[in-house]
Parts: sequence; structure tokens; C-alpha cells
Amino acid sequence: MKTIDQLLAEGVAGKRVFVRADLNVPLDGTAITDDGRIRAVLPTVAKLAEAGARVVVASHLGRPKGAPDPAFSLAPAAARLGELLGTEVAFAADTVGDSARAVVAGLADGQVAVIENLRFNPGETSKDDAERAAFADQLASLADLYVGDGFGAVHRKHASVYDLPARLPHAAGYLIAGEVGVLKKLTEDAKRPYAVVLGGAKVSDKLGVIDHLLEKADRILIGGGMAYTFLKAQGHEVGASLLQEDQIPVVREYLERAGKKGVEFVLPVDVLVAAAFPDLKTKAPAHPTAVAVDAIPAGQMGLDIGPESRKLYASKLADTATVFWNGPMGVFEHPDYAEGTKAVAQALVDSPAFTVVGGGDSAAAVRTLGFDENAFGHISTGGGASLEYLEGKTLPGLAALED
Repeated sequence: MKTIDQLLAEGVAGKRVFVRADLNVPLDGTAITDDGRIRAVLPTVAKLAEAGARVVVASHLGRPKGAPDPAFSLAPAAARLGELLGTEVAFAADTVGDSARAVVAGLADGQVAVIENLRFNPGETSKDDAERAAFADQLASLADLYVGDGFGAVHRKHASVYDLPARLPHAAGYLIAGEVGVLKKLTEDAKRPYAVVLGGAKVSDKLGVIDHLLEKADRILIGGGMAYTFLKAQGHEVGASLLQEDQIPVVREYLERAGKKGVEFVLPVDVLVAAAFPDLKTKAPAHPTAVAVDAIPAGQMGLDIGPESRKLYASKLADTATVFWNGPMGVFEHPDYAEGTKAVAQALVDSPAFTVVGGGDSAAAVRTLGFDENAFGHISTGGGASLEYLEGKTLPGLAALED
């Protein structure tokens, strides 16, 4: 895989460089609530601009239906990128139309432009190879070189991620190179004890990574909504908590395999329960109750790990050498259910281990809860991509960057 430094050494001055970034930032109307992904691509964009390239930044945002939708415009992200770069960033109102062609043609050496949301064109996400290829051809006409730096999208077989690199000389940006380096540490050279913390809503989203990590990890700590399927598999009643009944046989099999392999599975010993899901808009007090996992009342749902579980999880992370964390321990968006996620984050901060926060909601939680990002070894920009890499899958966007 060619690096951006190799590309720069060959010379990029005066050349149009297409940077596939991940500017898929959360928005409240047109206000960006977390600019972490924009900051993550800054080193690549800034270095190319400094070297005299004419930089064309492209990304998706949200899930529009293959047609323009103002709610998913990249205009706010383009404006924020300009603020962070300290220079004006041009914005094209379409992806490959008149506006994009004009904006790119108007770039001078060292200038940067952002084109509109790639998913406004159905060819970006099409499962039809010919339709995707046609869109990739149009994108290729905007550039001379390609730099892949949208790690959060490399697990997608999309036109700008998979098809476009085949049409242009290509290299990996600083973000992707860094992400892959970290993930190789977790899969090929993890120092032990190696603990994995998994949370989030659905156990089905994490089955592949659990299966793969049973061969590599020393401890697996489970929280979030997915914990209740594990608790049910152990014979506990879980009330109205999130439950995937169809996954119970698989979960039981994983618990048995873990026992045979000497992998320690750590599940909550107590949880916070309430009769209803909290109001995340008003953040009205929810008044949850802490109960042992064998005493969850019928009709009540578990929404965070409890105080004893927080202590337990912190103790299980204290002596580790490597930790990978993906998924919150509860509904961290509400202050009454944020303490479990906060406890795990604090345990990673306090640990001498090499700590990796695996993107998605975990990365958002770290920032939302006020932690210093530099206190962690690495915060990934791609939750789904990180998990699929750890599952041992071939990621289309990374495969496309190989020479």
C-alpha cells in the first residue's frame, strides 16, 4: 500500500488530488455537534495543500436516498474544514455536475474544495457494478491522483471507496495508515493481558468480532443492551430489557468456548433499571433503580451497568496491557445512564495499557462525557470498519489501495 509520503515525494504540485475523507459528522440542523472526523483528515488535506496540490475532498454524510437532500448537505462540514485549515474552502453544490466541474477547474495550487454528499448520487452505493463504475468514471474525471483517507467507509464497496482507486494512481492518507497500524497491533501483536470491552444495543452486531477475539483476547467485558442476551443465556430474567432471543444459542456456545479456552467473560452483576426509556431531548430525570442481575423486575428495562459492575469492570481493566473498547455500557446520552460508560472510559484513562477506542458511539461518548482524547492510545474514526477488521474480514476500501 503506497503511503501519502511516497505520493508527496513523487510530486503533487499542480495536480488535482481526490481525497476520499469521512466527514460524516453528527448535525443538529446545520450545526456540527462533533467535528472529530473533520479534524482526523486535517493532516492529509493540509499536507497536500502545502505541497501545492489542488485538493478535492469528498465524503458521504448520513443516509440520503440517492438524491439531493438539504438535511444531509456537506456544506457545514466544508465550512468547518475551512475554519480548521485557516483558509477558504470552495464548495460544490453537486457531486459530478456543472458545479463540481467548475469549482475543481477554478482551484489554484494549494487550494481546497469539497464536493457535495457522494450519496446524493445513486451510483455511489449501488450494488450494480456497472452503475457504480459509471459514477466512479465521472469522479475520476475530476482528479489526477487519489488518496483514500475515509477509514469509516473502507468496509463499504462503494464507488468512491472501492471503484475509484482503480482508475487513478492511489495512496493511503495519514488517517488510514494510522488506523491500520493500530489494528494490526490488536490482531497481530497485542501485548497481554488483552481485554476487549463490547457494548451497544445488539449482540448480533458484535457476534463476528466476539467469535474472532475468542482466539486472541484474555478477557471480554460485555455491557450495553447486548448484555441482556448474555444474562438471559445464563438463566436470568431480564424484564423488558433489550433482548435478542434468537441469538441465545450462539451466545451460550461462545460462553462455553470461552470457558474451554480460558478466556474470561465478564458480565454485569448489577444494572440500572426503569419502567421506560429516558427522554433524550429534555434529559428529564429518570430516577433509575440499581438491582442485581438476578432481580430485574418484570416490566422494567436495564439501561446501564450498576455501581458494583462499574467497580468490577474497572478492576478487570486495571492490570491490562492492551484494551480495545467498542460500544457504550448504557444510554450514555442521558446523564442518569452515563456513569457505566464514564467508568469504562475512566478505567482506560487510568490504565497503563495501550488503549483503543473503537469508533462509533464509543468515540462520541468519550467526547460527549468530556474526556481528553489524548488520554487514550487511539480513538478510531470508524466503528464498523474497526469491528470488521478485527473479525478478519477483507475491507474493500483497503484492498483497493493495495498496489
